[in-house]
Amino acid sequence: MTDATHEVFNQPEPLVDYDLFETNRPLRDALRFNGPQLDTAPLARLGRLAGTSEMQAHARLANTHAPELRTHDRFGRRIDEVEFHPSYHALMAAAVEAGLHGSAWADNHGNAHVLRAAGFMLFTELEPSILCPISMTYAVTPALRGNDAVFRDWAPGLTSRSYDPALRRWSDKAGVTMGMGMTEKQGGSDVRANTTRAEPDGRDDWGERYRITGHKWFFSAPMCDAFLVLAQTPSGLSCLFLPRVLPDGSRNGIAIQRLKDKLGNKANASSEVEFRGATAWLVGEEGRGVPQILEMGTMTRLDCALGTSGLMRQALSIALHHTTQRCAFGKRLVEQPLMRNVLADLALESEASTALSLRLARAFDRRGDAREATMARLLTPIAKFWICKRGSHFAQEAMECLGGNGYVEENGEGIMARIYREMPLNSIWEGAGNIMALDLLRALRKADAAAALADELAPARGAHAALDRMASALPARVEQMATEVEARRLAQDVALAVQAALLHQCAPPAVFSAFCDSRLGGDWGQAFGTLSSRCDFDTILQRALPYPA
Repeated sequence: MTDATHEVFNQPEPLVDYDLFETNRPLRDALRFNGPQLDTAPLARLGRLAGTSEMQAHARLANTHAPELRTHDRFGRRIDEVEFHPSYHALMAAAVEAGLHGSAWADNHGNAHVLRAAGFMLFTELEPSILCPISMTYAVTPALRGNDAVFRDWAPGLTSRSYDPALRRWSDKAGVTMGMGMTEKQGGSDVRANTTRAEPDGRDDWGERYRITGHKWFFSAPMCDAFLVLAQTPSGLSCLFLPRVLPDGSRNGIAIQRLKDKLGNKANASSEVEFRGATAWLVGEEGRGVPQILEMGTMTRLDCALGTSGLMRQALSIALHHTTQRCAFGKRLVEQPLMRNVLADLALESEASTALSLRLARAFDRRGDAREATMARLLTPIAKFWICKRGSHFAQEAMECLGGNGYVEENGEGIMARIYREMPLNSIWEGAGNIMALDLLRALRKADAAAALADELAPARGAHAALDRMASALPARVEQMATEVEARRLAQDVALAVQAALLHQCAPPAVFSAFCDSRLGGDWGQAFGTLSSRCDFDTILQRALPYPA
C-alpha cells in the first residue's frame, strides 16, 4: 500500500516531447524579418528532434558521464585519446547532420548564416557543450582559406554531414572537425605573449612546413581532426594548421597533459596540451597569425551570442512550463502578479537577444555589402558583450522561478542547474567583456560606424520617445569614440538601441513598448521583475509560452 504522505501532487511534469521551433514565436518572427524567403523546413525538423525525450536523455548522459583521458594503452604506448559516452557521439552526429558545423559554407542561398544561426540556437536548448567543436569547425573555414592546398583537401570533410569520430587520416574519413589553440599560461587573451615556437621544416604539397614545440593552456575539443594554432616563427606570431594524424597515417606530436575540470560545459573535453616537435603548415603570411586567426574568432563570437540566446530561451521555457503547472497561495504561479512580472521581464530579454543575434547573422550573410560589413564589425563585439553579460543574471532569475526544484540535480536531470553553470562560459570564451569593449573601439576607428548605426535605427524613429532620445545621442558618441573606461557603457547602449529598433520591426507593440519603457526609458529597477504595472503582461507571456499558439 502506498504511503499517503508520499503522494506526489502539485509538481510539474517534465518539459519533454515538444517542438522547439514551432513553439518559439520570437525566433520565427525574427527569421521572417531577417530572411523572409528562407525555407525553414530544416529548422522544423531540428526543432522536433531536439525536443524529444530521447535526445534529452542523450544530453543528460553526455553531461553525467564526462569525457575521460587515456594517455597510454595497456602496453604503455602513448595514445592521447579522449573517450566519450555514446550519448556524446549521438549528439554530435545530430548536430553534424543538421549542418551546424558547415552548412553556411556549403549552401548557396543568401541566408545560409541566418539558417545555421537559428539551428545553432535550437540545438543549444538541447545541449550546448558539444557545440564547441561544431562552432570551431564552422569558424575555421574563412581562416583556412589562407592555405589553398590544405583548404582544397579538407573543405569537403569540413562541410560533410557525416560524423566520423575515428582518429585517422582526413582522406579516410567521411567527415572531419577542427579546433583551435591560442591561449597559453603566461598570456591569456594577450596572445602576443605566447612562447610556443615553430621552426621551419621544409616545404611539401601543403606549403611551408614547421616543427612546433610548446604548450597550450586551453585547448578545447582535443579529439578534433586538426587545429589552427598560434606559434612564434622567425617572422613573428604565425597561424599554423596542425592535424592530429599526419598524411602518412602516423600520429602527430600532440601530448594531452590533462582535461580541464570546469564549472560547466561538462560534455565537452577541454584540455592542456604539449607540442613535442609536432608538424604543422603555415596558414596565411608568416608573422601575421593574429589577424589570420581572428577571422575564426569573429565567427565563434557570433556563436557565443547565439548560444546564450538559446540558453535564455530554454531557461525561460522551463520557467514558464513550471509556473503554469505549480500552484501556490491559491493560484497557479504564472497567475501571481509578481511572478508574471518576472516571467514577462525574462521574456523581453530573451526575445531581444534572439533578435540581435539573428540580425548579426544576417550581416555575415551580406559581407559583400559595405554597410553590412560595417554592421558585422560593429555588432559582433556588442552582441557578444551584452547578450553574454545578461546570461548569468537571466539564468539565476529563471532558476528562482522553480525554487528549490531548480537548484536540485537528481541523476543529472536538473536542466536549469546545467544552464546556470553553462552561462558564464560564453561571456569568457573568445574574449571576455573588456576585450569585447575594446574591440568595439577598434571597430569604430575602421569604418563609418556612426552612419551605419543611424541607418540601422532609422526604421524605429518616432516609435518611442526614449528610443528617439538614445538614437539621437548615439551617433555623436560613436563618432567621438568613447575612452576605454567608457567602452562598456557604449557597448551596452548601442546593444539596447539596436535591440529596440529590431523589436519594433519584428515583435508585437506590447513587447516593443515594454522593452523601451524599461531598458531605455528608465521605468525599471535593478533586477528582473521590476516592469511597470502598465505593461501588457498577457500578450508578452502568451507569446513566450513553449506551447503551440
